[in-house]
Amino acid sequence: MDYSYSKDPDVPAFDDAGPRCVMDAHCALCAHGARWIARRDKRSEFRIIPLQSELGRALMVHYGMDPDDPISWLYLEDGNAFSSLRAFVRVARRIGGVWHVVRLLNLLPRAVQDPLYRFVARNRYRMFGRRDLCAMPDPNVQRRLMQ
Repeated sequence: MDYSYSKDPDVPAFDDAGPRCVMDAHCALCAHGARWIARRDKRSEFRIIPLQSELGRALMVHYGMDPDDPISWLYLEDGNAFSSLRAFVRVARRIGGVWHVVRLLNLLPRAVQDPLYRFVARNRYRMFGRRDLCAMPDPNVQRRLMQ
């Protein structure tokens, strides 16, 4: 489904020239992930789309995901969509360097990856708390936000 969202009238047009991460803007773990990306993305190519934005919700629905479900996170790269741990592995691979070691997660069978990811995702507010990604003072994160 390369760039299939570009033909979906329910998905607002957006600049998709580079990797895009749709993240929960109210999740402390996601805010930490956005900072992690901002610090390591030396080419400044990643952009963050808040899940709660019109674009974030539309992309989630387009890919058959529930934007109100706490397990939702989406990574778009070259028009292709990834979620769960597979998305995290793709992000780490794109960032490069020592982060290539994250690819070892691919050795886990999907029958283990998906439940592990769902457990953390469903409990992330309880385990990590809440934080407003869009209000973060970090300028590296702010310039990456697509709202």
